[in-house]
Amino acid sequence: MPRRREVPKREILPDPVYQDVVVTKFINSMMYDGKKSAAEKQFYGAIKILEEKQPGMSGVETFRLALENAKPLLEVRSRRVGGSNYQVPIEVRPVRRQALAIRWIIEFARGRAGKSMMEKLAAELLDAANKRGSTIKRREDVHKMAEANKAFAHFRW
Repeated sequence: MPRRREVPKREILPDPVYQDVVVTKFINSMMYDGKKSAAEKQFYGAIKILEEKQPGMSGVETFRLALENAKPLLEVRSRRVGGSNYQVPIEVRPVRRQALAIRWIIEFARGRAGKSMMEKLAAELLDAANKRGSTIKRREDVHKMAEANKAFAHFRW
């Protein structure tokens, strides 16, 4: 938290292929050691694989659907009240919602068994678009945790 002034948000340029800012954010999150071209290659390769697997929808539509399905609505935050910690359910802000969905998809795609990152990412995006797979399970677990602790919602401030 800055003391003096609000730090301005950096403007993110849309990606060159689809002219979409969310795609750029996803590619930037995938990137290792500043190797953006490698991350772009993997992402666009995964989109191409998605288009082959689902001829009815374009790859970017599948990507957007997967991202939308992975976004959590609620999460729990620890609050210390009177010497004990409570898991207090709170709504997730839209920016964090998107960031969590991106992070989870990439995390579970990397952890998948497969040949290349393109194939692993395509499989994870396809699963998320069809509301199954590890990413959706993580979202459901977060929602269950919030539901279980809704008795402590009055500690929210």
